[in-house]
Amino acid sequence: MKKTIFLLFAAFAAASCSSSKNINVKVTNVSSLDRNKEMVEVSMAEISTKLHLADTAQVIVLDKNDQQVPYQITYDAKLIFPSTVKAKSSEVYTIKTGVPETFNTLTFGKQFPERVDDVAWENDRIAFRTYGPALQATGEKAFGYDIWVKRTNDLVVENRYAMELDDSTNAEIKRLAVTDPAASKALRERTSYHFDHGNGLDYYKVGPTLGAGTSAFLVDGEMVYPYCYKTQEVLDNGPLRFTVKLVYNPLNIKGNSVIETRIISLDAGSQLNKVNLTFSKVNTVMPLATGIVVHTGSNDYKMSAQKGYIAYADPKDPVNGQIYVGAVFPANVKEAKFIPFKGAEASKIKDGAEGHVTCNQRL
Repeated sequence: MKKTIFLLFAAFAAASCSSSKNINVKVTNVSSLDRNKEMVEVSMAEISTKLHLADTAQVIVLDKNDQQVPYQITYDAKLIFPSTVKAKSSEVYTIKTGVPETFNTLTFGKQFPERVDDVAWENDRIAFRTYGPALQATGEKAFGYDIWVKRTNDLVVENRYAMELDDSTNAEIKRLAVTDPAASKALRERTSYHFDHGNGLDYYKVGPTLGAGTSAFLVDGEMVYPYCYKTQEVLDNGPLRFTVKLVYNPLNIKGNSVIETRIISLDAGSQLNKVNLTFSKVNTVMPLATGIVVHTGSNDYKMSAQKGYIAYADPKDPVNGQIYVGAVFPANVKEAKFIPFKGAEASKIKDGAEGHVTCNQRL
């Protein structure tokens, strides 16, 4: 049996198409909030049919002022573009053949085998990472998503890794540790992504937890954590959407060898990933918890099963400020609750955490 659920949805405006030499896409915002540069999806197959596109033909997307809008054709054959629509109103965009302008790339991600197989990704607002088989081989426990905060619209992930992992710098840090420990520490601080060098940093703590919104099965009240991914495949890599497919090692859950496939995407301008989870060989009904770790120092969390969300304010860092984490669920949320760490699990938490705020679903 295969089960599929969807998590962490950003809200998309609705789109409709009409047929002519051009395609007019009417985007309607039914909410009471202005929507700024949020992604609209249109079937590329439908566009090709309506415009009678040859294999080599290109298209452009125009706003109401006939100015080109950036777009991307995704791995699953959708044309996506950012749309700005005021509350309770509509805008019309036009798709037609033409030569697209060059636009900035606003999303990026890849595997970093030089950093124990991290897969890290980002957009113009935020960055994330998850952990791979090389880390698992070390025995280190890290189950959840990590957050890298940014205070720039530039793409920074590659540069942060390059600075952190530079061989000559690390050799000098090691040498100075023997002769001048203070200088060694200062050099590490000048080159580590755990310190802000003008564009943000990594100061979120994951450890052996779900981190920023990972999911795990609840078996007899205990979490069965998904360990690091087994394989990864980047499906989209900008300019507007990053998508990666992760497949995990089988988990033995009540005699079932359950395999999780996770597709994660992040759009330009969004704070939220969209996560599609598929589980094979699930032959019994089991609760699945999606959780955010609650760190010691802040119990500021809110949750609602009825409205389908969890939200948490991480403890405020005196230097770097505060990280807010949330997850939104489209349907099938059975309960929302705080699950504390206890017993042996609590003894493994070294970075100071109390438990998880969760929304739970049943597969």
